[in-house]
Amino acid sequence: MPSNTPHRLFINGDWLASKAGRYSEVHSPSSGALLGRVTEATAADVDLAIDAAEQAFEQWRLTTALARANLLLKLNQLIERDRSTLAHTISSEMGKPLKEAQAELDYCIDLIRFAAENARRIEGDIIPGSRSGEQILIQRLPHGVVAGIAAWNFPAALLGRKLGPALAAGNTVVLKPHELTPLSGLAIAALVKEAGFPPGVVNIVTGGIEVGQRLVANPKVKLVTMTGSTAAGKKIMAAAADTLKEVRLELGGKAPFIVMEDADLDDAADAAVRSRFGNAGQICTSNERTLVHAAVYDQFVEKLLARIKRLKVGDPLAADTDMGPKVSAAELDKVDRMVQKARQQGARVLLGGERLQGEAYDQGHFYAPTVLDGVTTDMEIAHQEVFGPVLSLIKVADFEEALRLANDSVYGLSAYIFTNNLQYLMRLGTDLDFGEIYVNREGGEAAQGFHHGYGDSGLGGEDGKYGLDAYSRHKTVYLNAGRTRI
Repeated sequence: MPSNTPHRLFINGDWLASKAGRYSEVHSPSSGALLGRVTEATAADVDLAIDAAEQAFEQWRLTTALARANLLLKLNQLIERDRSTLAHTISSEMGKPLKEAQAELDYCIDLIRFAAENARRIEGDIIPGSRSGEQILIQRLPHGVVAGIAAWNFPAALLGRKLGPALAAGNTVVLKPHELTPLSGLAIAALVKEAGFPPGVVNIVTGGIEVGQRLVANPKVKLVTMTGSTAAGKKIMAAAADTLKEVRLELGGKAPFIVMEDADLDDAADAAVRSRFGNAGQICTSNERTLVHAAVYDQFVEKLLARIKRLKVGDPLAADTDMGPKVSAAELDKVDRMVQKARQQGARVLLGGERLQGEAYDQGHFYAPTVLDGVTTDMEIAHQEVFGPVLSLIKVADFEEALRLANDSVYGLSAYIFTNNLQYLMRLGTDLDFGEIYVNREGGEAAQGFHHGYGDSGLGGEDGKYGLDAYSRHKTVYLNAGRTRI
């Protein structure tokens, strides 16, 4: 049974209780069981964490890149040591199957490792000046205090995605896990302390909207990096304008999944299932619109349905579970409303289309793996992000129609295409308007890549050298030796 004592805030290297004494409860989305109680930070608590980060920054920015990297690698060793326990925590509070939670931790480790390995590769430039004997130095320096706000769908990886590069670049951080999944972040905070990071370099505060609002509003925060919904991202961007701080937003998506007439249909069907039903469809890069060429439509659907019917939905802590519950009752209701609205608008349910019921499901937020046929572009479900285990099928006549329908979206994060046609592939860079495109494979970005989107999918990006660049700012120094006056 969980302790009645709420988990405390991690501020300045110590565990602190809030003077307000407020806390929230964390429940399993699978069984409804109480997992723990977590302190809800007040604005004053958040300011205390930011002050600690600001004070720690004065020394941390002078710490060598190698020393910062070694601490990050030590943190990775501890995450690897506790991988089993951490995976259990992720599965319990978020609902993803254990095997997916373990894969998430592997990705978290990879993200932190990349940042650590590249801490000594943050480069500037030396270029000729406009005067005799002058050189221009363009340096890359840390921002200062970075606020990281994470979503609930990858509670460990998203913290690692922000913590790793921010610290590698010499910043200090205040991190906010999502209020639905705070236990993973607090477990990582304990490992930060064990790894020996100086007090104040990493701070983790828990709570809801008030915490995020104060992180954005506090003028001592110089960069906000947030992963979450597009609606929340727009509010953060507007609020950040008051203090003119930099903002990086990783938001929603409505990924098209294009299957052309020459595709390997077995590979495409396998990838479509993994992309749509992994993490119960709660991934911003998930296959949200499946655009299938008319010549192979029936064959593809047959293969697709056969694979989906084999998925085992249930307890995420069971070793053989393929798909767990939605993260909350509100998310479950949203998905069901969208499916029922699609039915009213003319879509046909080929599979699922309802909440799962029965002894194994009644206490959780389970939705049946669902396939909708006959989806058209005038339906709500063709444009709004579902973020759930619902695959919408759209038949297309040719490549031109596939491109047109794929680009008919306010989102521009990820897209998929299955084809070996060289002419199609050569047009992807110019004609498919998405930040990342997966060709003949399922999704899953690499730590050395660049995860970014267009339009309502966000600003800036994460991962790789381009993501690391965002955690530093430029300073230009005109270095004149003073030998000549011109």
